[in-house]
Amino acid sequence: MEPLPSAASIKKATGLVFGDIGTSPIYTLAVLFLFIEPTRANIMGTISLIFWTLTVMVTVQYTILAMKLSQTGEGGTLVLKGILLPLIKHPRGASIFTLLAILGISLMIGECVITPAISILSAVEGIRQIPGMESIAQEWLILLAIFIACWLFFFQRRGTEGVSKTFGPIMIIWFISLFLTGLFSIILSPEIITAINPVYAAKFFLHNGVHGFFAMSLIVLCATGAEALFADMGHLGREPIQYAWALVFISVLASYLGQAAFLLRHANVANPLFQMVFTEVEILYIPFLILMIAATVIASQAVISGIFSIIYQAITTHLLPMLHIDYTSDELRTQIYINTVNWLLCIAVILVLLMFQYSDRLANAYGLAVTGTMSITGTFMISIFLARRQYLHAMVAVLVTTLDVTYFMSTFSKVTHGGYLSLIIASIPFSLILIYTHGQRKLYQAMHPMTQDQFLRRYTRAYFSGRHLKGTAIFFARSIENVPTYISRTMFNNEIIYHNNVLVSIDITEKPYGLEYSVSKEIAPGLATLSIRYGYMQVIDLMFIIRKAGIEEKTIFYGMEEIVTRNIIWQIFYIIKRLCPSFVQYYRLPPHKVHGVVTRVEM
Repeated sequence: MEPLPSAASIKKATGLVFGDIGTSPIYTLAVLFLFIEPTRANIMGTISLIFWTLTVMVTVQYTILAMKLSQTGEGGTLVLKGILLPLIKHPRGASIFTLLAILGISLMIGECVITPAISILSAVEGIRQIPGMESIAQEWLILLAIFIACWLFFFQRRGTEGVSKTFGPIMIIWFISLFLTGLFSIILSPEIITAINPVYAAKFFLHNGVHGFFAMSLIVLCATGAEALFADMGHLGREPIQYAWALVFISVLASYLGQAAFLLRHANVANPLFQMVFTEVEILYIPFLILMIAATVIASQAVISGIFSIIYQAITTHLLPMLHIDYTSDELRTQIYINTVNWLLCIAVILVLLMFQYSDRLANAYGLAVTGTMSITGTFMISIFLARRQYLHAMVAVLVTTLDVTYFMSTFSKVTHGGYLSLIIASIPFSLILIYTHGQRKLYQAMHPMTQDQFLRRYTRAYFSGRHLKGTAIFFARSIENVPTYISRTMFNNEIIYHNNVLVSIDITEKPYGLEYSVSKEIAPGLATLSIRYGYMQVIDLMFIIRKAGIEEKTIFYGMEEIVTRNIIWQIFYIIKRLCPSFVQYYRLPPHKVHGVVTRVEM
């Protein structure tokens, strides 16, 4: 029996992971009842749908099924790809699921830009509920939202550990507030509790028809953040997130039920959460509003940290080029900060705020990409369970994924109302990944690496016939079986051979964690190899491993490419490689010992 997670870890999970889902009560019902009439039947039907959506899409799909698949504490679409690919026998199937994984992470990045914008703007719009502030200009609210967003992205440098310590207690107070305000309203109209009966959901579709189907595109706002929840699992572990979700689910559901009960008592309410709290405890409304703004900042944090995890996985699995990564915790390997990604997201969020200006407009653009990602996650789960012959789990996954796809289809109506924006944003990382991966493959073919046998024959002749430089030189190669061109050019063309030469290969495995290395000495006179293998979520100190292997280098060589091409795609590929940090920067090699050897390549 696994030990229960500590209260501190549950508090961290509450602060880091559930911000997005935890702030959806601010705007979900408000924008939903702009689309449909708030009649008693519609109120009961939508609350029933919200309850079952949270139960099926978040509880069953993510906190049970998806997390059950991950045995080592990591999460995300690329993790599911890593689990599935070894189980697939046909190369075409592997290619299809690799493409689906790339599409999934691209869609999540696209949705991640809208999350901070809608969360923060919907909260600051609550200022209008304060007496005397009803006529405040929207421009001032947008300016305040931009200021809060900039502060949030600046705060990312503290890392996940620092953020969760700060945000955890705030989110716990927020969820308690949601629960208490919702509970008070429920007590006044206790009949709302019967809305969880799925019969009300069925009647909602019978009464509303196609209009009810498209209303699902707004109802799904209650579950946005579920994919970030899964991606964030590597930061905090499975059990703390599962226990925290039980508390969050009760609080969020109480708020939805309370808002619905308030709507039963008061028709034509613009924002049920704002006005419910104002009516119940007017004297505490301003502190509640400040707490709400803080909670929306945390909602954005949940998605941003999830994006950092996904980008890191994409880098280590060679889907994206190397980006400079800061490791923000000495205790947890997956707590990271990526400066480039952070500020690109910040700029994108500001542009979205300026483009849409109102939270209800943002809601009309929200949900398309995230339901697409959920559908892809469901497809992976079905395939993994079937490959493992876990047919009961596969059947449950089919039912869940059917709901995902239904919601995804309902959000197609949002494409012309702003949903296109998340697709445009998602197309950028999707295109970059395809260009980068195909470019790397093309570049490798153009470099004509030398086989190990050919290299050893030439090396042995050159070593005995030439002079040696004193000391030890390190050469980096992706694989010992295929020696890069720059090594043969350095040794044979330029006649630079040291007394001791070490070929270091770095192999990132399909497993998330694990580090092993082996040294093969004297595979030829004066030549040794160091093979390093580590998981795609593992953070390593390369120079520490080299020292531990007993190597004291005098100089380090690594290969660089100068690409010559007239093809626009390969020109973009070359620009990507030039803009990204080098191998030296990524692995923090000592710059005073490093020499880059440039190879000119035509593509």
